[in-house]
Formats: sequence, structure tokens, C-alpha cells
Amino acid sequence: METVDQVQLNFDPATLTLLNILIGLIMFGVALDIRIDDFKRVVRDPRGPLIGLTAQFILLPAMTFLLVLIIEPLPSIALGMMMVAACPGGNFSNFLAHYAGANSALSVSMTAISTALAVVMTPANLSFWGGLNPSTEAILREVNLDPFALFKTILIILGVPLALGMLVAAKRPALAARLRRPMKIFSLTAFGLFIIGALLGNWQHFLQNVGYVAFAVALHNALGLALGYWSGRALGCHRYDARAISIEVGIQNSALALVLIFSFFDGLGGMAIIAAWWGVWHLISGLTVATYWSKRPVPIPEAA
Repeated sequence: METVDQVQLNFDPATLTLLNILIGLIMFGVALDIRIDDFKRVVRDPRGPLIGLTAQFILLPAMTFLLVLIIEPLPSIALGMMMVAACPGGNFSNFLAHYAGANSALSVSMTAISTALAVVMTPANLSFWGGLNPSTEAILREVNLDPFALFKTILIILGVPLALGMLVAAKRPALAARLRRPMKIFSLTAFGLFIIGALLGNWQHFLQNVGYVAFAVALHNALGLALGYWSGRALGCHRYDARAISIEVGIQNSALALVLIFSFFDGLGGMAIIAAWWGVWHLISGLTVATYWSKRPVPIPEAA
């Protein structure tokens, strides 16, 4: 495992541009399902989204920092875990919430707001928590990470597509309706190919570290799912809402994490392997949890 921290995947500028365009198109497709009403809903009933977003952007990065201290992974693997934890919820979460019989409206609201907040919170969390750990801080210092440059990149690949998608949905609803299904198919296909490509590019190193990486990712993902659910329940959320919060916190935008890793860390091996395997594993775990919950429906509370 000692070699994984020395592995770097160098992508040429054209490939990095393509990856940025790809994640932008995926976010545009996600935004077609987001409405201004989703934000208004949060204003009318803010408890669920506030609990979920606190778990997403404060508790999960903090608990990831503690988890890294406990299991002591190699520095690049640790930073990869912190990068994933700093990202917003994944675009598969809304489907999983619906399938699980959870509060889909809450899931969509959290996706919309977490995606918007990620422009600021992702670079802030990565810089803060990564800087507290001496081993990961050394990587941040070595690559001379500029939080403002990270902010600008996320603004371009998340913020701009989000605004454009919402604009199309609001001003051209008929066009948005025609685009919605093809964009969902494209997003899932592109996401899958993206993850497969990243894994294939790291295949030998992934095979050398598969047990350790699989353990770290499974533990990290379980922490996210449990943290979302039990923080909601502890603060009085109905199970209908807590399930949605669990899925939002446990399903991370690992495709965004990979783009940032390739853009700012030259595809550093441990980080790339963690983010790529996260993309595979959270779909498996998410579908498993959603299927379990779908077999055990809960009543929809009147307030929802």
C-alpha cells in the first residue's frame, strides 16, 4: 500500500476540460428537477432541511476528520475521504428517496440547497478539516491549494449549470419536460462511465489496495447514512423525513470529487481511488437501504 501515495494520474488539459463539461451537464440535468418552490418550501418548513444540511456540511466533515484519526489511513486516502465528505449530495439521491418511500420533496430541497451551498462549503470544508490533520495538510501545502481557485471551479461546474437548468425549467417548462428524461439517462450513464474510467485508470493500484479501500469507503458511507438518519430522529424528525436526510447525507457527489481531484491534485492515486470506489459503493449501499425501507413503509405525516 505504500506506493499508492506516490501514484499520480496526469490528465492532459483537453481531458480535464471534458470532465468539467461532463459534470456541468450532469448538474444541468439535476437542475431541471429543481424549482423555486423547493427553496420556498424550506422557508415554510425549515427544520428538516436545516438538520439535513447541518449533518451534510458540518457533522459529516467533522466525523470524517475523527474517523481518519481513528483508522489512520495513508495521507492521500485520508484526504480523499475528506474531499468526498466536503461535496454535496449526489444526483442519484432523489430517485433513492422516492424509491425508499422517504420525503422526496425534502430530498429535492436538500439537493438544491446543498448544491448551491457547495460553491462555498466544499472548498471551506476541505481547507479547514484537511488543514487540521498534519498528514493531509502536507498534501494541501505541497499542491499549494488555493481555496479561491477551488471556489471558482466549483462555481463554474456547479453554480452556472444549476442556474441555467433552473432557468430553463422556469421559463421553458415544455422544453424542460422533454429534456428531463434524456438528461437523467445521460447523467446516470455518464456518471457510471466516469467512475469506471477512473477505476480502470487506477486498476492495478485499486487491486493492490482493494481490501483497505473497500473497508474505508464502506465505513465512511455507513457513517454518512447513519449520521443523517439519527441526527434527524434525535432532533424530532419523523422517520419519513429522517430517511430522506439519511440518503442525502450518505449519497455524495463523488463525480464532483473526482473532477476536483484531477483538476487540483493531478489525480493523486489514493484520493482518486477513494472517490472512484465511493461512486460505485454508495450506489450499492443506497439501493440496498432504499430497498429495505421500501419494504417497510412509514405513514406520511400530516405536516409533510
